[in-house]
Order: sequence, then C-alpha cells, then structure tokens
Amino acid sequence: MGAVLAVVLAAAGCSSTGGKRAEERAAEAAEGRAAVNTPRWTFAMVTHSGDGDTFWDIVQKGAEQAAVKDNINFLYSHNDEGNQQAQLVQTAIDKKVDGLIVSLAKPDAMKAVVAKAVKAGIPVVTVNSGSAESKEFGALTHIGQDESIAGEAVGDELNERGRKKALCVLHEQGNVGHEQRCAGAKKTFDGTMQNLYVDGTNMPDVTASIEAKLQSDKSIDAVVTLGAPFADAAVQAKQTAGSKAEINTFDLNAKVATGLQTEKLGFAVDQQPYLQGYQAVDLLWLYRSNLNVLGGGQPVLTGPQIITADDADALADYTKRGTR
Repeated sequence: MGAVLAVVLAAAGCSSTGGKRAEERAAEAAEGRAAVNTPRWTFAMVTHSGDGDTFWDIVQKGAEQAAVKDNINFLYSHNDEGNQQAQLVQTAIDKKVDGLIVSLAKPDAMKAVVAKAVKAGIPVVTVNSGSAESKEFGALTHIGQDESIAGEAVGDELNERGRKKALCVLHEQGNVGHEQRCAGAKKTFDGTMQNLYVDGTNMPDVTASIEAKLQSDKSIDAVVTLGAPFADAAVQAKQTAGSKAEINTFDLNAKVATGLQTEKLGFAVDQQPYLQGYQAVDLLWLYRSNLNVLGGGQPVLTGPQIITADDADALADYTKRGTR
C-alpha cells in the first residue's frame, strides 16, 4: 500500500510540475519572452497581400506571436504581383533564412523560386493559398482552408437562406483561390450566380462596380465578397442602388463582426487567419527542432466556418484586438 501511495504521490508531483512549467511558458510568451531554448532561427513569410489588407494583418499577428514564443527572428514581406512576390522569396533565399512561409495565390509565378528554396535546403510551409500545389512544389505542409470546399459551403448557406440569384465579387485578377471560391459556390447553389471582377486596389471603383450591377439587375438577392474589406463597399453599393440583396463575405474582422451584429451582413466565412500565421511559424519551429510534420501529406485545415449574427457577439472582442 505504501509503495502504491508513493507512486501516486510521485505522479501527482510530476503532473503538478508539468502544469507549472506549461503555465510558465505561457506567461513568458505573453510577456514577449521566448518559451524555448532552441537556437534563434530566422523565418521569412512572403505573401501575396496588397497594402492595407486587414486579413493579412491578422495572419502576421499570429505569426509574430508564435515567433516570440519560439525564439524566432521573424521577417515579413508581401506583394500582390506574382513576379514581385517571387523576387521577395529570392531575397529571403539569398539571406539564407532557416525557414520559409509562402502563399501561392499565383502558383505559376511562384513555382520556380519555391523549388530553389527547397533545393537550398530551406524548409517551406505554404499558407492560405495553394493547397493543391503545395505538395507538388515540395512544401512540408499547407495551412489554410480548401477554397473549393469553402465555396461549396457558401452555396449551401445561400440555399438555406432561400436566395435565387447571387453575385460573386472577385477583387484580385489571377488569384486561383478566388476563382475556386466562386466556382465552389456556383456548384452547390441551386440558383444562378454571376462573377463580377473588380479592381481591389481601388475601393471607390469596387463600390461603383457593385452598385452598377445591383442597379441594372434588381433580381440579384445576394452578394458575396471574397474579403472582409470589400463587404463594407458592397453594403454602401446596396444602399445607393436601393437594392434588397443580402451582403455576405469571406473572412472576418471587427467591421464584419459589427455588420453581422447589426444584420447589415448575412454571414461570413471564417478561415482563422491568426491560426494560419501562428501554425505556420510553429510548424517550421517544430520541424527545425524535432523534425515534426503535420497533415500526413494533406492540408492542415483552419476553415471554413460559417459565422452569423448568432456567433458575432462571442467573437466581437477577439476581432477588436485583431486576432479573429
């Protein structure tokens, strides 16, 4: 009996110590101190973000938080032009970074330079865009949502809401993920869906283009934008056009959460960008420190999740702090 008791007490002591260490690591990360004692590696993230895109601000915030925890020197750069993004990746290769995170919205422009990184022995994780190309290009894994599945979820949601004619607004020419979203929605939507291409770098033009379409076709009863900043433009266009169309969007931020609460928006499709950034850095660190790989050759999915007014209250505080 005494031996059994000793074992139980020893186990409890180990559990207590383990819990205390976990708490200490969490506190260190929250205070901006590394929670590990591995070398200070340098990881670079190069994305296809345009200037002022709040989605990528959230991705970056997640990556930076993981970098603090994992003692990583984190470098971030972006360009929405495929060839320019590829040049930024080449710059990272020239710096001999210890890990590379890239988005593949324009995979044809990125294929050769990602191959250079892999050949140079730099572990690569793809994030957000490029789930279909990630493994082929030699990446360890892909973190994000399957854009076709996300689009199909939108089509299903529009059906549940009784919509009959929808407009899918694409704000970035050549982005394969955006095409997949609209194609997926069209696949499952029982009504008709039209694509509307707009210049996402010119928000007044986005608003005017959506407004003109809604004015010319009063039968449109749903608009789907492919990024949170464009939802507000669609709401303005709807008001000016005198349309009754429901506005819905991919992605989430504070404005979208408020729009859901006030019912200016019907639903949003969340893919958890903070988690994409955080996991990308953390998985590279795990690979460098312990040769861990997640996904088993399949993408590590962070979405999609349909967010409605019922969910918005619970998420509002997180969107305000820029983590959802």
